[in-house]
Amino acid sequence: MKKLQFRVSINAPANKVYGFMLGIKSKSTYEQWTSLFNPTSTYEGSWEKGSKILFIGVDENGEKGGMVSKIVENITNQFVSIQHYGLLKADKEITEGPEVEKWANGFENYTFEENNGTTTVTVDLDTIEDFLDYMNQTYPKALDRLKELCEK
Repeated sequence: MKKLQFRVSINAPANKVYGFMLGIKSKSTYEQWTSLFNPTSTYEGSWEKGSKILFIGVDENGEKGGMVSKIVENITNQFVSIQHYGLLKADKEITEGPEVEKWANGFENYTFEENNGTTTVTVDLDTIEDFLDYMNQTYPKALDRLKELCEK
């Protein structure tokens, strides 16, 4: 696993950024910024600590797929820790086997730090070698989209 970090400063309070990033009031705000990863990107489940959550999208063949994850920590407006422990393929959860082992126990953490009405979002994530270039190219664009949404 490779560790990546991305950061963006957003001219909005942490509660707004946190709410938009996670889609707390409206899942559509989450779907808008994550659409850069997959146009059909969404989630099923809860952001509550200890909850299972599925990050899903539809692939080019029309099959639903994505990540099976757990919310390890969620401190409102401050920090969210997501542990990815499985894959979703064609509506089947796969939590063991060679494909999953590459991703097993990968984390994606969001830190929100507000200072004078500006919130810095730091994303720390684990990814596999195959996705390094994709994440390095796509994540900054997705965070720019989040910034646009929050600053409207």
